[in-house]
Amino acid sequence: MGGLVIRGIRNFNVENRAEREISKMKPCPAPRHPSTNSLLQTQMGVNPEIKGEIGRKDDKLLSFLKDVYVDSKDPVSSVQVKAAETHQEPEEFRLPKGRDFDIINIKSIPKGKISIVEALTLLNNHKRYPETWTAEKIAQEYLLEQKDVNSLLKYFVTFEVKVFSPEDKKAIEPK
Repeated sequence: MGGLVIRGIRNFNVENRAEREISKMKPCPAPRHPSTNSLLQTQMGVNPEIKGEIGRKDDKLLSFLKDVYVDSKDPVSSVQVKAAETHQEPEEFRLPKGRDFDIINIKSIPKGKISIVEALTLLNNHKRYPETWTAEKIAQEYLLEQKDVNSLLKYFVTFEVKVFSPEDKKAIEPK
């Protein structure tokens, strides 16, 4: 039902609207810059036949224009060139460490990356046993780069809860 209404509105008075559009004045050329306009006026004053030349169509030039055929191809962008140059090897995967991944469906982890659970585990192990879990051993165990492990140990720490004994609580003065 809506299609009939829309079609009726769209086709209403089509002939008159088309005739009105066709009979409109053709677009005029864009205005010239004042400096160009003054130069053109001086040239028309010196050579009055220029005005006829400007409005006349040259059939020879129009035939040349019809014969012109442009076939161009876009240049290869630098992004495509870089993508072609940097062919990536397929990533190697490793199995996750620990038994905490039964809940989460993690089947494999790319080499050079670790999961959140593994990150917390290795940070905790390094904190508790720093002589055993050195940066070199962590890098070897989890297949990470040495600089990444050093940054991880330097800038990340695990959450620590301190429980004060009753004697220590008395030493802390309330505000």
